Amino acid sequence: MTAPSSRILTMDVLRGCGVMGILWMNVTAFALPQPAYFNPAVSGPASVGDVLFWAVGFLFFDGKMRGLFALLFGASMLLLIDREEMAGRDGRRAQIVRAGWLFAFGLAHYLLLWWGDILMTYALAGSAALLFVRREPLSLVKWAFLFFLLHFLLCAAFLASLYAWSHAAAAPGAAADVRAGFAQFIAPYSDPHSSATQAEIATYRSGFAAIVRHHLAGYPGEWIWSFLFTALETLGFMLLGMAMLKGGFLTGRWSAEQYWRTARHCFLIGLPPMAALALWVIFSRFAVLPSLGSMMVWSFPFRIPLTVGWAALILRLLSGRPQSAITAAIAAAGRLAFSNYLGTSLVMTAIFYGWGLGLFGQVRPAVLPLFVLGGWAVMLLWSPLWLKRFASGPLEWLWRSLARGHLQKIRRNN
Repeated sequence: MTAPSSRILTMDVLRGCGVMGILWMNVTAFALPQPAYFNPAVSGPASVGDVLFWAVGFLFFDGKMRGLFALLFGASMLLLIDREEMAGRDGRRAQIVRAGWLFAFGLAHYLLLWWGDILMTYALAGSAALLFVRREPLSLVKWAFLFFLLHFLLCAAFLASLYAWSHAAAAPGAAADVRAGFAQFIAPYSDPHSSATQAEIATYRSGFAAIVRHHLAGYPGEWIWSFLFTALETLGFMLLGMAMLKGGFLTGRWSAEQYWRTARHCFLIGLPPMAALALWVIFSRFAVLPSLGSMMVWSFPFRIPLTVGWAALILRLLSGRPQSAITAAIAAAGRLAFSNYLGTSLVMTAIFYGWGLGLFGQVRPAVLPLFVLGGWAVMLLWSPLWLKRFASGPLEWLWRSLARGHLQKIRRNN
């Protein structure tokens, strides 16, 4: 594989769509208590608009945009390694150094801004993915699906333990501590007035120092728990991205008809069962175990084809409008994806946390798309303007400078 001499437009567009799509899911975690991700009624009785916002996210965005990002991260690793080796440097070492700095960025992101960071997971999963960079596409796909299977089994085992706990708590003569423990576990997912929910609201409406102390108190325990339930999935998508790069899918080498056929098949495979799961959760009135099970476990096999389907659909649409203004704007947002990802956290926490406007827990889910649309507009406006004067985003430049050990050039040659 030969490193390209310029940016790959298809990958920039996919990355731009990914960073924009991630905001649709992340905005809930910025604005509301964590369990609202699973149940829009956590912050109060859910309206039709609240349920619709949850359903759209569940069907089209949840896990798919994160998977798309991981696909591109794996592919970009191969391009970086190839470029470094063509320049006479050690490509694997360069990737490890970059991963170390990425972990540092992620840790700062987690502690100073937002608990939902994905960068630390990407840094560690990306380091593990180095073991597979020389494999052929078919081998990469096989390993990817092995990691997908392990992820599914891990999440299914966790869900089974919750069902066992539920049955034990409901059994006649159950011990008081078992009943109380299970009731305490499910309360934040079902009761807006639970002590845990109210404590979280109070924390994120407080000042910057109090929020940082809260994040410090939860690290590394809470982050490790999150890492366990995302690492295998992330690694699988990274390996799948490597295979898709080597096969020409991500570089736009497939025909428009191939992309359209792939998208159609993937959505036909993934959407109907996802819709059935969404209806199950809604008609259960967002009961805790159906909600957790659907979002963590049962939807996962269908998120894989839907992630690929999104990539294929975007590339099919791109094939007909490669020079359009919207394509250029999305590609620019993708080139600045690192800055856009962390910048989104800064802006959204300034809106919702107590050190900013303090709107945490006060905005209904049905209103959150307005914040998403605003975030998308900002990305699509500032990214092209920045790239008119600079060769890379501010945080991309900083990351690259730290990884290389000296300041990199940032201004364009005019």
